[in-house]
Amino acid sequence: MPNDTINNAIKKASSSNENYEEIIYEGYGPNGVAVIVEAATDNKNRTAADVRHAFDKAGGNLGTSGCVSYMFNKKGILIIEKATTTMEEDELMMLAIEAGAEDFVAHEEIYEITTEPSDFTAVREKLEEANIEFIEAEVQMIPTTTVALDEKGVEKMERLIEKLEDLDDVANIYHNWEEN
Repeated sequence: MPNDTINNAIKKASSSNENYEEIIYEGYGPNGVAVIVEAATDNKNRTAADVRHAFDKAGGNLGTSGCVSYMFNKKGILIIEKATTTMEEDELMMLAIEAGAEDFVAHEEIYEITTEPSDFTAVREKLEEANIEFIEAEVQMIPTTTVALDEKGVEKMERLIEKLEDLDDVANIYHNWEEN
């Protein structure tokens, strides 16, 4: 997410006493890619119109609540760069599993730890106690299936994500586009 968008949202939130609501929008991008947009807004009508406009301009359409969320699982994701830890892989895996991690995968340059959302904080804190630093540590919506796109579909999907990221109220965007 661009720093300008974050800074604008912070300024907007700190300069007013408005009540912000968290809203989740669901829809379809190009070629049926499922998209979930999490937003925090003080004006639901404005945000809904902005999100709908972004979908329309990029060749997608905004759907109803629940139309794509069934294709995602909420999971805690912790990413650790192998080069930043002195702990052996087996030792790190055991520490994570004992703390409540659901899965531990060693990739070429990173370790990826998956948790249930309810176990995320406990696992993160246990790893922090062992002086483990994270590249990424958050609860995300992980797609259960993915959609491959052709070149035109990729362009449209990139345009949709860019338009959504440009909106001040949008906090997170999740999709099931199979990026290579």
